[in-house]
Amino acid sequence: MIADTYRRWIDWCASLISSATPADGPPPGTLMKFINWCLKGSWKVLAVATFLSALAGGSEMLSMWLLGQAVDAASTDMSTFWANYSWLVAASVLLLLVLRPLLVGASSTFQSVVIAPSIFTLTLSRLHRWTLGHSVTFFDNDFAGRLAQKQMQLSRALTDVVVETVNAVLFGLAALVGTAVLISAVNPVFLLILGGWFVAYVALLWFFLPLIRTRSKARAAARAMVTGQVVDTITNIKTVKLFAQAEHEDRAAIGAMESFQEESTRFGSVSALFRFGLILIAGFLPIALVGTGLLLGPAGGVSTGDIAAIGAMAIRLAQMTGWISFTMLGIYGNIGEIEDGINTLTPAHTLVDAPNATELTVQEGEIVFDHVSFGYGRDVGGIRDINLTIRAGEKLAIVGASGAGKSTLVALLMRLYDPEQGQIRIDGQDIRVVTQESLRRAIGMVTQETAMFNRTAEDNILYGRPDASESDLVDAAERAEAHSFIELLEDHRGRKGYGAHLGERGVKLSGGQRQRIALARAMIKDAPILVLDEATSALDSEVEAAIQDALDRAMEGKTVIAIAHRLSTISDMDRIIVLDDGRIVEEGNHDQLLAKSGFYARYWNRQSGGFTRDAAE
Repeated sequence: MIADTYRRWIDWCASLISSATPADGPPPGTLMKFINWCLKGSWKVLAVATFLSALAGGSEMLSMWLLGQAVDAASTDMSTFWANYSWLVAASVLLLLVLRPLLVGASSTFQSVVIAPSIFTLTLSRLHRWTLGHSVTFFDNDFAGRLAQKQMQLSRALTDVVVETVNAVLFGLAALVGTAVLISAVNPVFLLILGGWFVAYVALLWFFLPLIRTRSKARAAARAMVTGQVVDTITNIKTVKLFAQAEHEDRAAIGAMESFQEESTRFGSVSALFRFGLILIAGFLPIALVGTGLLLGPAGGVSTGDIAAIGAMAIRLAQMTGWISFTMLGIYGNIGEIEDGINTLTPAHTLVDAPNATELTVQEGEIVFDHVSFGYGRDVGGIRDINLTIRAGEKLAIVGASGAGKSTLVALLMRLYDPEQGQIRIDGQDIRVVTQESLRRAIGMVTQETAMFNRTAEDNILYGRPDASESDLVDAAERAEAHSFIELLEDHRGRKGYGAHLGERGVKLSGGQRQRIALARAMIKDAPILVLDEATSALDSEVEAAIQDALDRAMEGKTVIAIAHRLSTISDMDRIIVLDDGRIVEEGNHDQLLAKSGFYARYWNRQSGGFTRDAAE
């Protein structure tokens, strides 16, 4: 019964902050506004937690005041003790055995059950949601591991700041205020001493905490670089081993680690000096208060019990100084990490939906590139002044040398980038005025570098249409010639078939197997526009022939764009365009392009005649 009640209490507490609540707008770039952005929706609960912590801190000083009263009571005639001081016994029992345990227990529950788990998840979910909205360029310019580390690091740091502020800082402030009230009632001189000590304490904090904040920020940046370097190496471990570059990667990692060690040392040096100063200041408080009490004595209205209570309070405050200073050290260190995370994660999205973006409606599937140009900077790659109309239901192939602009054309259609000039329209709708989600839902795609999640085979295929039925799943796998090998899969934990995990990036599969799962994903999506970017490049000739019929069925009734280096796979397409240096240089069907004896004919002759010196010439 008691256990069930306790569990219900814990479940209720855990539900007080909804960690899935979306944030309001983009994250601000300044500290306090950013913290409010992360914590919005939780302030009322935090206020209750703060109140409970303050009451717990005040109760601690009240217990010491009762100690002083007990000392004075003990010096009286014990025959009249119960008659005169039964209230003191009752108050002590009530405070120490009922009120204080309840206050401390409730405060601890709010910190451990309500605040810590929920604030971390709330912050991380908002940061992750914002990070996912960045353009591809944002991810191209950073380490994946570093970005993941920043999200986790910032969320943990903000959680620690909130918990420790509620737990230690406000608890300590309540204890300080309680002490001030109680000792001032004995003699105002004590209040002056406490006030002077507090001013010196704050001055020390004022001097050291900005240094701690700055050095913590530098330490956080160095730590994230270590993570980024290590994750980058592990992600490309096969390349490291194939090129025998373990020593090179070790040197790079050691360099990042040494930078982190240097920044950690700088942080540690100022932290050690800070704590020395605080402990020194803490030692003055009990000496000053107790010494003053002894000097004032009964003539100054200070009883033996008062000295005992004031001494206990002073020693407790001195002890709290070390605890709170260590906490403040951590808080300001975490603030530095938060600011470093803000710099990395909160830049504005560079590719966003239009303010009044509508859902893309695909009735026919006509695609128009109208004077489209795009470059990657310094005239490297990209496309130039592309005019191209792909009719509804047409099967268009794009060929050209590496760097000619084939993948750029597709990336612009998917709106991974925006054209620098021109316009792309689908059924007359400018893709910049429709939502990115609706645009990408309307396009199925299979790429040469097949993207696999470290999830089950079923999850990877259903990524194309999560609500598909099991029969649709198996049908798509069969049409992609993937069903037979999926049934034989087994991962290191013994999970089999469609429930087997594929490893990071599908590392446990061959290239051909990954592409067949990617094909199944596109088939189950069944979008009106289909893009095949070297979709069969990793397949051997036998498997490619086996799924060609399936591909033909998948293309029926769709507008298809197929990029291929292996020209035999696209010779039957309705139309072929040839790109060179970002421009369309040839256009026609297979026979027409061969008759022109131009770029396409040269590519065809090289592939059909082999790569001998004479053929190349």
